[in-house]
Amino acid sequence: MSSQLLTRGGYIDKVTAGVYTLLPFGLKVCNKISQIIREEMEGLGASEVLMPGLIPKERWQKTGRWESFDALFKLKGVDEKEYALGATHEEIVAPLAKQFALSYKDLPFGIFQIQNKFRNEVRAKSGVLRTREFIMKDLYSFHENEGCLDEYYKKAQEAYWKIFERCGIKDKTYLTFASGGSFAKYSHEFQTETEAGEDEVFVCKDCKTGLNKEILDGDFKCPKCGKIQYDVIKAVEVGNIFKLSDRYSKPFGLNFIDNKGKNQTVLMGCYGIGIQRLMGAIAEVNYDERGLAWPKEVAPYRIYLIALEGKEKEGEELYRELSSKGVEIIYDDRKDISAGEKFADCDLLGIPYRVILSEKTGDNVEIKKRSEKDLKIISKKDLIGIAGS
Repeated sequence: MSSQLLTRGGYIDKVTAGVYTLLPFGLKVCNKISQIIREEMEGLGASEVLMPGLIPKERWQKTGRWESFDALFKLKGVDEKEYALGATHEEIVAPLAKQFALSYKDLPFGIFQIQNKFRNEVRAKSGVLRTREFIMKDLYSFHENEGCLDEYYKKAQEAYWKIFERCGIKDKTYLTFASGGSFAKYSHEFQTETEAGEDEVFVCKDCKTGLNKEILDGDFKCPKCGKIQYDVIKAVEVGNIFKLSDRYSKPFGLNFIDNKGKNQTVLMGCYGIGIQRLMGAIAEVNYDERGLAWPKEVAPYRIYLIALEGKEKEGEELYRELSSKGVEIIYDDRKDISAGEKFADCDLLGIPYRVILSEKTGDNVEIKKRSEKDLKIISKKDLIGIAGS
């Protein structure tokens, strides 16, 4: 459903399977999401960088992933040098961290980026929920020991909950235990409940912790509280966190000097969120029969302004006034469609507040919240306060 609504609303345009253009409204939403994520990552003390999307073959060979990572897009340059498009960036960030003279006093620290990723997905489907090119926030953390990594890992979980709360999906999202691969017994996913999801998650009825069906071994037992009562839901993964241990630091000789003057291997963690996928998940959780209903922090605009016949000049003035005061407002000044069509488009786009100027409202305005049925008549002065709240 999210793909249909995002396409109808002019948020995205499909180029080919798994590849989408972000149109102006879609880019605004993704930029809002990215800024929320950026603020929470900086709150962890992490520093933002921008790593290259073109990664030389020898970096992948160093970790053994040139042959084993099936989803890599591989290509050759004019000099016959081979590369892979960045599907993930451990092969860049570990050697980058090595360039600094590290001691135990420098640890822990975090490096993150918000950048396009490329993965040769076998099944690109469900619109922006599974794509071959996408914007991703990836954070990498660096530690002197397991205790330090565990502490940062918990703080990253807390930061993720803040992100999903601000994006309006926390109540539908579950911390889910998943396979840790070769790094640890478990990794963790943040799974948002939606019928559009392709994952099946067992959710503990007692503590609301999830367990991904893919790692279920025999009867369900909650990995957190040990209870066996659960609900099975369909969900989409909106974030994941892994303890990498020394999987990528060892191949590149990423070491530090401990407090006894000895060389030790740096331990790493990684933490990912797909931006378009998160946009799609937000859309899946926030829509009705009329269209989208964005949470205010990620909506492309805060107010959708409509001036009925005879109030067009007043509409222009109000639009300019609110815009000059930093209010995110879009003015539907189209003259070739009816008021009813404008109302329908406002609902489809999911803007939090619809504001109408008409002869009936006089010097005031009519305001309706997208998530509510009731209309209110308020002053223009009060509108500024509501729009900024």
